[in-house]
Amino acid sequence: MTKLIATHSGSFHADDVFGVAVLAAMFPDNRIVRTRDAGEIAKADFAVDVGGSWDAAQGRFDHHQRGFDGARVDAQGARAEGYASAGLVWREYGRDYVRQVAQGMGRELSEAEAKQVAGDVDTSLVRYLDLVDTGAANVAPGVFGLSSQVALLNSNWLEEQDLDAVAQASLQLQRFDEARAMVRRHLDRFVLKTIGQLLAADKVRQAPRLFDDRVLVLEDGGMPWTRVVVDEMPQVLLVAYPDSEGGRWQVRTVPKEQASFDSRLDLPEAWAGLRDAELAAASGVPDAAFCHLNLFIAVARSKPGALRLAELALATPPSTGAA
Repeated sequence: MTKLIATHSGSFHADDVFGVAVLAAMFPDNRIVRTRDAGEIAKADFAVDVGGSWDAAQGRFDHHQRGFDGARVDAQGARAEGYASAGLVWREYGRDYVRQVAQGMGRELSEAEAKQVAGDVDTSLVRYLDLVDTGAANVAPGVFGLSSQVALLNSNWLEEQDLDAVAQASLQLQRFDEARAMVRRHLDRFVLKTIGQLLAADKVRQAPRLFDDRVLVLEDGGMPWTRVVVDEMPQVLLVAYPDSEGGRWQVRTVPKEQASFDSRLDLPEAWAGLRDAELAAASGVPDAAFCHLNLFIAVARSKPGALRLAELALATPPSTGAA
């Protein structure tokens, strides 16, 4: 049976676009109506960001009503960020959405795995949509955040000035659909990335470690390793893995914290910015190919060469900086 999904007419925002996008993905046989007519909203199977009530069992996901106090809970059980419609819909359907994306890749996730991924997606993506919508924070000034990218798709007065009301509504619906497709692409990519991180974690934990456990060696160059190594392997200073260009291997420094540019160990300063013969001469590794100027990546043309670069980096006293 076709599901009727209602949201408000007029300008759209990331939270209503996101909520409708998730519901439309979960219920592909759907019809979307943008309205503020209470009668139409009452007939809908789902009402997102409109309708004046929050009742997930009845498909109601509004946050504007007097007395609304829905909010996330932090690790200590204290009240955290308040919900807007994006978070309300994700709270109810996030785990099912994650499972659906995983199934599209031929993977079946357990309840615990789906819950973890959905929680990570909420923490890293959905809550920011809610923060912007509720005015609690402008987390991405300018036009760089997803909320701003969605807002840019609204039609403006220059486009609307020669249109009657029906044509204006048609144009805005077209733009809403464009925004919904964009949000869906972003969400699916982020869910896939988060699933990949989860499924890679045990493989990273089981990977061999060399040189007194200070170098982790991964045979899959696409394996996301940062979270596990930063959080669980304080002794690992370098990670070696195949480069995206066939045959080459990278040596990568481990950041002190996730998303940090400060490393537990920098590569030798004498290698900075060198390539090919110059790096081979400076390092003594014949197939050395490249070292980044900022000393966080080195590349060799073979696995043994990369491991030798790692071994030499471990043996090199850290720079004390400029005199």
